[in-house]
Amino acid sequence: MADLDLRLTEFTPQLPPKRQTQWMRTWFGTPGNTMITLACAGALLMLGRLAIDWLLVNATFAGTPADCKSGSGACWPFLATKLRYMLFGFYPYEEQWRPLLAQILFMAGALVSMLPWLWGRTLLGAWCLVLMPTLYILMAGGAFGLPPVPTSQWGGLPLSFLLSFVGLACALPLGILLALSRISDLPVIRILAVGFIEIVRGVPLISILFMATVMLPLFMPEGVTIDKLLRAQVAIIIFAAAYIAEIVRGGLQDIPRGQSEAGSALGLHYWLVMYKIVLPQAMKKVIPPLVSLFIGFFQDTTLVTIVGLLDFLDTVRSAMRDPAWQGIAVLEGYLFAAAVYFTFSALMGSYSRFLERYFKTTHD
Repeated sequence: MADLDLRLTEFTPQLPPKRQTQWMRTWFGTPGNTMITLACAGALLMLGRLAIDWLLVNATFAGTPADCKSGSGACWPFLATKLRYMLFGFYPYEEQWRPLLAQILFMAGALVSMLPWLWGRTLLGAWCLVLMPTLYILMAGGAFGLPPVPTSQWGGLPLSFLLSFVGLACALPLGILLALSRISDLPVIRILAVGFIEIVRGVPLISILFMATVMLPLFMPEGVTIDKLLRAQVAIIIFAAAYIAEIVRGGLQDIPRGQSEAGSALGLHYWLVMYKIVLPQAMKKVIPPLVSLFIGFFQDTTLVTIVGLLDFLDTVRSAMRDPAWQGIAVLEGYLFAAAVYFTFSALMGSYSRFLERYFKTTHD
């Protein structure tokens, strides 16, 4: 019996330490960790108390700019008064339901498109043939009894989403084509792709927008003009495509050559090998840098102010320059803009992590 008890003891699985013990060791395992933890906790508590006092306790929830001047907290009447302008810019006030509806439809379509099992030609056709024309008609008008609204009056959050989403959606296939061209065995195609990518990546986006605004009209025939929004959109597409091409090229170089050779051995031609074998593996590897690039370009739409367009951040700045509120709600305006950008950037980051987990479980 003693031998049996000994053998049972030897083969009894050892339970891993409790998570609570590991957490305690991480935060309070040594005197140094304990001091750092307590100092950080104290700083967070102090900052949290100051934030609550400013946001809630001492805040002004109703009143005029004079009431905000006499208060020591946040000026919420500023956001209540200027919210519609910050969201929609100079879009006609009585027609602002149209960009609001367009924004809701866009967000609904984006949420549906985030489900990888729905990806396919049907979803692409729904975007190209149904959703995007509907959004354009809502914003531009001129059909179905909607009054026309020129693009010079578009602004705010819908304009930021339009420039970033359409720009990146069009730049992604162009960037993939440039990446394939750069690794092509044909010298002329490779040299042209390298030249385009290096020239575009060698200049900042603001210079390309400036050239699209100032230089392009000089080369157009007399009496021919191009819409400012279209010029800015094309500039963003060109600029984003060059950066996407380099990211995709890095993913393509990480794919073993045997993958394409195996496809060729099966009798598949070049484009089918790339479409069915190489590109799916490469795109899975470059999800994190691609999403980081998308987040950066979503925030870089603020540069379109150089072509006379007011995106979300520019409408917030313009609202703060109102003489009635000037110098009163500076922090409130920037915090509101930061909260909006942070929310959508964090959502894109979370979606990137979801895609990494999804493709890892389905392709391993």
